[in-house]
Amino acid sequence: MKNKDLILAQKAEITNRINQALKDGNTEDFQQAFTEYTEMLQEAVMAEARGMVQDVDNQILAGRGVRVLTSEEKKYYEKAIEAMRSENPKQALTGFGDVLPKTVINAVFEDITETHPLLSAIDFKNAEALVEYLYSSMDGRFKAIWGQLCDDVTKELGATFHKINFGQNKLSAFIPVCKAMLDLGPAWLDRYVRTILFEAIANGLEDGVLNGRGVAEGNPAQPIYEPIGMTRDLTNFNVATGYAAKVAIPVADFSPDTYGGLISQLAVGPNLLNRNVTEVLLIVNPVDYLTKIFPATTYQTPQGGYVKDIFPFPTKVVQSAYVEQGKAVLGLSKRYLAVLGTGKAGRIEYSDEYKFLEDERVYLIKLYGTGRPLDNNSFLYLDISGLKPHYPVVRVAGYVDARLDSIEIQDANGDPINVGAFDANVHYYEGAGDMEDAVLTVTPKSDNATLTVTHNGEAVSPTEAGYGITLEEGQNVIVITCEYEGITEAYVIVVTYTPIA
Repeated sequence: MKNKDLILAQKAEITNRINQALKDGNTEDFQQAFTEYTEMLQEAVMAEARGMVQDVDNQILAGRGVRVLTSEEKKYYEKAIEAMRSENPKQALTGFGDVLPKTVINAVFEDITETHPLLSAIDFKNAEALVEYLYSSMDGRFKAIWGQLCDDVTKELGATFHKINFGQNKLSAFIPVCKAMLDLGPAWLDRYVRTILFEAIANGLEDGVLNGRGVAEGNPAQPIYEPIGMTRDLTNFNVATGYAAKVAIPVADFSPDTYGGLISQLAVGPNLLNRNVTEVLLIVNPVDYLTKIFPATTYQTPQGGYVKDIFPFPTKVVQSAYVEQGKAVLGLSKRYLAVLGTGKAGRIEYSDEYKFLEDERVYLIKLYGTGRPLDNNSFLYLDISGLKPHYPVVRVAGYVDARLDSIEIQDANGDPINVGAFDANVHYYEGAGDMEDAVLTVTPKSDNATLTVTHNGEAVSPTEAGYGITLEEGQNVIVITCEYEGITEAYVIVVTYTPIA
């Protein structure tokens, strides 16, 4: 049997190659790396099984990582092995109508939540064989309505419930099984299947939870069937491309005033009631954690030691390779609902699409599911590319302050476009207008500050009246950067322009 450390090192190296091949879209490299991965996994499982062939006692098997099967699971795998051994496995599995037992999926969920902290942090539901799921977008509070006896109260409460249909969203996992592995029995086949499902589900789900675009069937050539990610704007849907990404809010530091301003946006629920926030989830790329978050939240004590992950508010930091570098997600972990189940078609099927080796057969399992934020205010998309390292600062009367003192935006009639009350510590605002021309007026706290304004990425020159902006139909992203004595603060305003019909 190979040294365990060598196997782990080999697995990490192959996993990196698989991820790189997926990013590059290189089918040949993916097949080669995936073949090596399954060979390594099968070799490890078979070698361990041969060494334990005399240990038939369930307690010993359980102690060595082999799960004791329920009678339903054992019967299922015995039938699956019999079908896989047949001369025509495709036909045999077609007649094999058993769905993968829900206890197997539950065991996979346990593995996922233990080793993928993001998936353990969100609200994860096993829907078993369901394809529809009812949920409430409220925070557990329902407000009774005063008035006459009528159906208004029923409508008020009914509007807070929503139904997710995830029968059209599926995760497909290919499971190459060496023919010799079928001789090891149900317990070892279960272990192998769960390991493959774990790898496939964990990575597919994590990407979807963060970046999924939702269901969009407007492009017949390549329709989208994904969850709705934390980074997506629930108010901006395109039938061909799905939900658009949120505008990233620039963050320069994690000082109490800056961080409190961000979290205050999470404290407003979809019903406009203020909700109690006791902890937030911060999801960052592993590289950004080491180069940006770690320096920004670590400082040296007077005694010489270091303390890390110091935030002014209770924060759980999670690293995920599926967050774009320079970006981060801040939100309420339990306000993301993920639902997954095997569905009626959740059975192992023989596949002719892939064939890696002569002594292997490739099988397919489909798991149906989806996920979405419960409301649009539950997660913020952050731009941390300009995040500064933490340096203990004692502010005196003349400290450098590059924040803005006010922001105003008006339409062509001189009427204000409502983007919310300005707060120097809040860096993101949004509103709507119905006139094409607008004027932006910006006042920095320091008269010597340098202002830069862009509209949808294009620089805007100032005039005596302010910054003249011609709005485009749909979303208009206005970024205001204020620089003073080497300190920079950035503010984002998103104006949705809808022409008057």
